[in-house]
Amino acid sequence: MNDRELLRLADQCVKCGLCLPHCPTFRLYQHEADSPRGRIALVQGLAGGQLSDNARLDAHLAGCLECRACEVACPSLVQFATLMDAARAARVARLPAPQRWWRRLRLDALSATWLLPLLAWAALAYRRLGLAAIAPRAGLLRWPQLRVLHGLALRLHRPQPPAARERRAATDGGDAAQPVVLFRGCVARVLEPAVMQAAVVVFRRLKVPLAVPDGQVCCGAMHRHNGFPAAADALLAQNRAVLGDARVVGGASACVAELRGTVDAVELCRAVLDSPWPAGLVPGRLTGVVAVHEPCSHRNQLRDTAAVYALLHRIPGLEVVALPGNDSCCGAAGTYLLDQPETAAALAAHKVAALRRLSPRWLATTNTGCAAHLASAAEAAGLDLDVVHPVVLLARALGQGGEGRGAV
Repeated sequence: MNDRELLRLADQCVKCGLCLPHCPTFRLYQHEADSPRGRIALVQGLAGGQLSDNARLDAHLAGCLECRACEVACPSLVQFATLMDAARAARVARLPAPQRWWRRLRLDALSATWLLPLLAWAALAYRRLGLAAIAPRAGLLRWPQLRVLHGLALRLHRPQPPAARERRAATDGGDAAQPVVLFRGCVARVLEPAVMQAAVVVFRRLKVPLAVPDGQVCCGAMHRHNGFPAAADALLAQNRAVLGDARVVGGASACVAELRGTVDAVELCRAVLDSPWPAGLVPGRLTGVVAVHEPCSHRNQLRDTAAVYALLHRIPGLEVVALPGNDSCCGAAGTYLLDQPETAAALAAHKVAALRRLSPRWLATTNTGCAAHLASAAEAAGLDLDVVHPVVLLARALGQGGEGRGAV
């Protein structure tokens, strides 16, 4: 996108300011340049030649979470995320080649499916050698970046691909059962391997034909939001070749949002909820409060968080409540928690305060990064709760459930 197109998108903003109270970074810092309106003005200044690129301007633009809360609130329907992605791509294109190469290498490493098991092994060594226990006592977690890496290392696990017998689940669901293809993503394979395992369990109990094809790669969202749209498009094209025209089900809401422009993608909770349930299949009882966190990708892009609540209400014994403050980003936002750890921690602190008041047994969320970020923040605050994907809870309940106990 050239400067003229950037200006055309930016000029859609009438600077009314209705977006300001919805912007997490503006609410946090109360600085105009950290608001959607302010960032659009900065992009206009850059594209129009009135401003020069510098570290101060970069801090304001890089501080955007791209949570899209402003898009939902905007009466002029400004395509803020498209504008911000394009502005970041234009700025990356102007960087010296070594800087572009380093940024791209970092993103490739974070999303490379062949490298993720090595990162998981490194995290395992970090834990088993006792370094995870030493780091807090040695005061190393005073540095925000190390604190984030420590929290992630506690949650990285070796990826567990579905067993061969589970790659094609039972097909005795009849003509009414539409086959689905599971999308495994990239980082989710080591941060939340239990989600795909739970999806296989649930779809098998629902007698839905299922496939988990090899050759899947990152959805491309990390590259797109960090200024590399061509790389993101290439990843989408590779996934399209692997996934074909089948209905694709993803466990991470951000991945589903990215995939939707290329394949027929649906979020896992919605797919399970809309599948035909056998008449005698009833989940077992899980007793306790589950607080539902609504990721920005689910709330502001997919706009279907109702499916999460409806699915959890099918589990007897659960008291399902919305986490207060769901209209504001938790701070994970893809690579944001790595790039802007102080702001990410400040935003997570609001979620932790709400969790402390609620004291739930579980926190359910449909975004991989949010789950890791909030679990780390909650643990650091001394909260005792289990951060899970809603379908993981359903799989646990179905493991206790039985046949012949009435329709669901």
